[in-house]
Amino acid sequence: MDDFEEYEDTPADPRDPGDTFLHERAVYHSDLGGDHRERFAGLPVVDADSTMMVRPDQVAWLVTDETGFGFDDDKDDTALADELDFLLRRVNPAQVTALAVTGHGAANAPRLLARHAPRLTRLRSVFLGFIEPEHWEISWIRHGDLTPLLEAYPKLERLEVRGSQGLRLEPVTHEHLRVLRFESGGLPGSVVRAVGACAFPALEHLELWLGVEQYGGDSTAADLDGILSGAGLPALKRLGLRDGERMDEVAAAVAVAPVAGRLEELSLGMGTLTDRGAEALLSGQPLTHLRVLDLRHHFLGDDMMRRVRDALPGVAVDLDEQWRPEDDGWMYVAVSE
Repeated sequence: MDDFEEYEDTPADPRDPGDTFLHERAVYHSDLGGDHRERFAGLPVVDADSTMMVRPDQVAWLVTDETGFGFDDDKDDTALADELDFLLRRVNPAQVTALAVTGHGAANAPRLLARHAPRLTRLRSVFLGFIEPEHWEISWIRHGDLTPLLEAYPKLERLEVRGSQGLRLEPVTHEHLRVLRFESGGLPGSVVRAVGACAFPALEHLELWLGVEQYGGDSTAADLDGILSGAGLPALKRLGLRDGERMDEVAAAVAVAPVAGRLEELSLGMGTLTDRGAEALLSGQPLTHLRVLDLRHHFLGDDMMRRVRDALPGVAVDLDEQWRPEDDGWMYVAVSE
């Protein structure tokens, strides 16, 4: 893996991760300057208690949920209720369009935000777990059931979630969601299956960091069936199945998936993709219609890298970060703990 100095020196990427696939250091890395944290959903992030004079709809407001450091006993130790009340006294709630929730977890956020839905009538973007690794590891960020948030905000357009401990989701139909991203070191298979059982007719960007079993990433390729069928995702343009330790199986499933034929961008990067998975991709349905194929952070050999590029001459193929397995055969994903 890259050492801390390389992480620290990586400049912020001006692109929005809801518009394309960015490598992990562009969206989740130790940057004590915090440059890459300054924006969410195209808006500057501002603390709820900031004295800056800004229009409420021109910033993403940063509020705090869990304030305790424990792992099991203080999910209810939250500042969110008070911070929301404070913010919504200061500004017109009907003008707030984006919220980012920080803290050691965001387990209370779906319930508390749902309570304010009658007032937050223009809320369109929510980030749960907006915290960097030098403050709290991704595998430690706690969550609850996301379903109340989606049900309370039928016009929500963007939901991003960092961390997955305790994360739950029930199948829903949501007419307006356009971007759904899960950054995790281990995404539960139950959540993957729930996403596949949802109906998201407007969703254009779906991104799942699948992670490793050690940190709760117990999904299999079969858990992706609902997503890969494309049945509930008629508008999908960008699909990211990333950061997984079973990427060869995922690639084989994508190679024959109905949804693949209508994608513009596909990411199978940040994980343990090997020549076997790349061979499955090349042997499956044509991918020459893609604009972008992101395989960054992979374990392909030099010959296979050439074969992939040669097979997709009109596609922007990202094959940066070529890694070799350890002597014992162990391979690692980009983000786990």
